[in-house]
Amino acid sequence: MSDSLWLTALVFLPVVGGIGLLCLRKDREKDLRNLAFVVSLVEFVASLALFFKFETGEAGPQFVVNLKWIPAIGARYHMGVDGISLFLVLLTTFITPLAILGSFRYIKKRQKEFYVAMLFLEAAMVGVFCALDLLLFYVFWEAILIPMYLIIGVWGGERRIYAAIKFFLFTMVGSLLMFVAILYCYFKAGTLDVLELYGALSVLTPEEQVLLFSAFALSFAIKVPMFPLHTWLPDAHVEAPTAGSVILAGVLLKMGTYGFIRFAIPFFPGALLYDIHVPVIGLQFTMLTLFSVLAVIGIIYGALMALAQDDIKKLVAYSSVSHLGFVMLGLLALNAQGIGGGVYQMLNHGVSTGALFLLVGMLYERRHTREIVDYGGIARKIPVLSAVFMIVTLSSIGLPGTNGFVGEFTILLGMYRVGPWYAIFAASGVILGAVYMLWMVQRVFFGPLTNPDNEKLEDASHRELVVLVPIVIIIFVMGIFPNLFFRKMEPSVKWVTAKVHERLMESGEPSAAPPVEPGAGAEGVG
Repeated sequence: MSDSLWLTALVFLPVVGGIGLLCLRKDREKDLRNLAFVVSLVEFVASLALFFKFETGEAGPQFVVNLKWIPAIGARYHMGVDGISLFLVLLTTFITPLAILGSFRYIKKRQKEFYVAMLFLEAAMVGVFCALDLLLFYVFWEAILIPMYLIIGVWGGERRIYAAIKFFLFTMVGSLLMFVAILYCYFKAGTLDVLELYGALSVLTPEEQVLLFSAFALSFAIKVPMFPLHTWLPDAHVEAPTAGSVILAGVLLKMGTYGFIRFAIPFFPGALLYDIHVPVIGLQFTMLTLFSVLAVIGIIYGALMALAQDDIKKLVAYSSVSHLGFVMLGLLALNAQGIGGGVYQMLNHGVSTGALFLLVGMLYERRHTREIVDYGGIARKIPVLSAVFMIVTLSSIGLPGTNGFVGEFTILLGMYRVGPWYAIFAASGVILGAVYMLWMVQRVFFGPLTNPDNEKLEDASHRELVVLVPIVIIIFVMGIFPNLFFRKMEPSVKWVTAKVHERLMESGEPSAAPPVEPGAGAEGVG
């Protein structure tokens, strides 16, 4: 099979698997679960071929397929992966089978529909990261809404309908504005090809760039979510079933940050330097300053909100607001080190926070409560689960030797070079993260075992160990051997960085742009 056909097969294999599930009777529950898991596992194994066949040192997309789709408007079935999207595809295919396997015990109703929705969702997520045509990207982006809405609204908690509608409305509003911006780009540049648009959009005036950037950025900022557009996230996480929370935190939020680095920033870099005047209070600042400040606020606000939670799942949800603020800060550094760290932190957050939601779900299956006060001292009853929870917690707070440390350190280093005060304030989020996560672990797992309902807790089952062991392994692999990832990622990161700075130089304000560090990236953390 050629490389291009391999990528197409990777995108649509889950769809074929979902159709196969539809052909099975609803009462064959074990077969439904097993087939869904096998399809997602085959998808992961197939995606590993992308990693091993990916040519290190190449900045552009590989495994490219480019066929006519809607000739009347120039839309094409144009797919490919570069060093940035490669690892987001791998993250998707790694997380999905773990989420499906982790749901075997608690999904009791409409199992057939649930696993079909999970597989269709996986196909759409892979498509988002592979699409190199704006209209194709938009189709995959919108296709995600339906299965995720159903996963929250049908299999969620008591307030699932409220959470699902809120998620749908927030995302839909931003997406519609992005669609209008896509149409404007097409009529202005005459193409929907992402690679062609990088150069074709240089004809835009500063005012056009600001408007188009704002439309794209709103859609992506909602998905991240950035402060103050984050309010849908805690509700969606708390009400979603465990698998939904894992996919939401592990992959869907990365679509927002991916959108910034793939589209919003390189398409309209001049918008970042555009001066915004607020005459009423006499303020003047750039869009870059505005988004950087919002990223720092999100880091600190998310951490403080997590510190105030009594519900473990909601605490982890607010931690995502804080961690994704770090990712945005790295991307907004506009240098190779910051952007590379931001991309790496996307992967770290997907692994660590996805694992935390899996672990919280396992606790909930045993006690049917997420309130911290209902636990305490359970480490002596479930030592294996407690040990894994502690490892994942340490990775989440960035302990050296784990994946979280590499990403956060690289982001802060990249941002310090261009905006020291942003890095200093953001560093407080690292401290607060350690406080709320370790305090939660202390209250849940350690201390006296005072609640008699916790006396009969069972430790991790074989199925749960199959879910958790690969996550623990990848936490340490990413923490100890980051260059395995940075070597393949770095050329694409540098290409995007150079493209942004090239456009900024064309704007006539080179002094306003942060300097490029050609050597930043793998060497910066190696």
